[in-house]
Amino acid sequence: MEQFERCHHWLLGLSRSTKQMILLLADLLALSLVFVLAYAVRVGHPFPVIQEPWLIAAAPLLTVPFLYVFGFYRGMVRYLSGDVAISLASAITVGALVLAGAAYLFGAHGTPRSVFIIYWALGVLYLGGSRFVLRRYLAWAVNGRRHRVPVAIYGAGNSGIQLASALRSGHEFLPLAFVDDRVSLHGTTIEGLPVLNREGLSRYIRQGRVGTVLLAMPSATRAQRLRVITFLEKLSVQVKSVPAMSDIVAGLARIEEVRDVAIEDLLGRDPVPPREDLLHACITGRSVLVTGAAGSIGSELCRQIVQLAPKRLVLVEHNEFGLYSMEKELAQLRPSRDLEIVAVLGSVINRGLLEATCRRHAVETVYHAAAYKHVPIVEMNPSAGVRNNIFGTLTAAQAAEEAGVERFILVSTDKAVRPTNVMGATKRFAELILQAMSARGSDTLFSMVRFGNVLGSSGSVVPLFREQIRSGGPVTVTHPDVTRYFMTIPEAAQLVIQAGSMANGGEVFVLDMGEPVRIYDLACTMIRLMGYTVRDDRRPEGDIEISYTGLRPGEKLYEELLFGDDGLGTDHAMIMQAREDFLPLTQIEAALEAFRYALEQGDEDALRALLRSHVEGYAPSGEAAASLVASESVPEKTVAVFH
Repeated sequence: MEQFERCHHWLLGLSRSTKQMILLLADLLALSLVFVLAYAVRVGHPFPVIQEPWLIAAAPLLTVPFLYVFGFYRGMVRYLSGDVAISLASAITVGALVLAGAAYLFGAHGTPRSVFIIYWALGVLYLGGSRFVLRRYLAWAVNGRRHRVPVAIYGAGNSGIQLASALRSGHEFLPLAFVDDRVSLHGTTIEGLPVLNREGLSRYIRQGRVGTVLLAMPSATRAQRLRVITFLEKLSVQVKSVPAMSDIVAGLARIEEVRDVAIEDLLGRDPVPPREDLLHACITGRSVLVTGAAGSIGSELCRQIVQLAPKRLVLVEHNEFGLYSMEKELAQLRPSRDLEIVAVLGSVINRGLLEATCRRHAVETVYHAAAYKHVPIVEMNPSAGVRNNIFGTLTAAQAAEEAGVERFILVSTDKAVRPTNVMGATKRFAELILQAMSARGSDTLFSMVRFGNVLGSSGSVVPLFREQIRSGGPVTVTHPDVTRYFMTIPEAAQLVIQAGSMANGGEVFVLDMGEPVRIYDLACTMIRLMGYTVRDDRRPEGDIEISYTGLRPGEKLYEELLFGDDGLGTDHAMIMQAREDFLPLTQIEAALEAFRYALEQGDEDALRALLRSHVEGYAPSGEAAASLVASESVPEKTVAVFH
């Protein structure tokens, strides 16, 4: 046994070219024996007398070259497919015909013609059978002593079949069955695996035969995937998914790279196809600038902008490494070397830098995504929030206006509606600034786009929950009734671009975020889809506990996108326009001067008081509300801050 193990490891350790040479030499010898066996079958004697013995050597010498030419030796044995079988049949057919022709030309008339037919048949059996046996051996050698997770593949289409083939040659998963909702496939067998209906899958799971289901539906819509996931969530099974077909086709992923179910699959709402005219209107052939270019939304805006053929893309970012990484990524993504990418390291509160940048690069469209967005951090650091979110927007807008920029689009947030936190209040005041600038008249078209949480952004609960579940819990939820709107980052960025193209000046656009998601339900679903059970009072034996940490400073139970229910429809199904009051220019100017004075004094109580007095619906929660001071502490002196 020890010698077998040593030989086994020696064989596996050989180089691919050495293994191919061994196979070729083995085939030369074996095909000689195959010819002798064919002769023996024809004459009915185990030890026939061959009148033309040179044919024994000619048989492999005239067959193996055709096997090589037809590509039989190019594929790795572990990954043999139907294409290799076709190569084998073609090569052995040509080889047998050439051998028969050589026998006729060189006077081997004593050899019965049927010998060559039998040689062809036995050659196919030997070469095909030997590869099948070798493939099974290699699969056992590589995977046999490893524990492979038994899985069912949901989806018996082309992707599912490719996945099953890839997994059989892999190390981690062992496919046992397909599952498909097409009734015509139920009870059939594909690639040696039975095709089950949903009840059959439930039975496999109850019997303990399958503990993981792999979704092989990369082309399905979100609604279709959601229906399947909703069914699987009720079963005690782990659910994983193959990459999107677009990623597979683009070479960004392989079919066998199974992943956790993407959280966007749980939303169930398919993105509305974009309007190409709106996507290109403000970008194609133009010079575009994005602030906060390395952030969650800013970076995705940049990725989509480079695909829309701008003349120039200017990245403004205060994070040096983030700017370096983004510039490097975009340089690889850009479809043409003619597209100029400019990296500008600096803060949006530096008006001189922004104005000079806009002039130098003849910027025509600005997407202002730079902001401090982490609610608890900004709540504890209101000075930073006011300086970056309010004055950063002010200086960026003024710089754009002075430089003659055509369009300025502010990326806002649903937390700006009746805010309970400093972050939301500062973003709403930033909206008020642009509304006032637009109302007083400007050659620059100012607009705002408001939306909720984006999946995968910095601070998103999804990666946090996933990490907590893998660590054994507990999963932390702030409150059992807290709800949030969710949208994917690519979809949000795409809609921001389209909304900005629809602006005539001063509009607050609101993205359709679908239905709000209860965070507790999201946590429970993620726990179940990762193959665990929720531990609570009703199920004390469960795997993962959900603990409540309480709302953080500035957080509220639910978010809103509009101050009322009077949003206006637009030409785009996913974009609404809010009808909201805004402050007159004189009041905005006075407030800005007061904000500036409070920042100089480091008076955070005054900053909160100013936000409360100027932002409609702002009602600070927790300790922040108790710390508010009278508005008389804010100086009444005003100066014009708009030109």
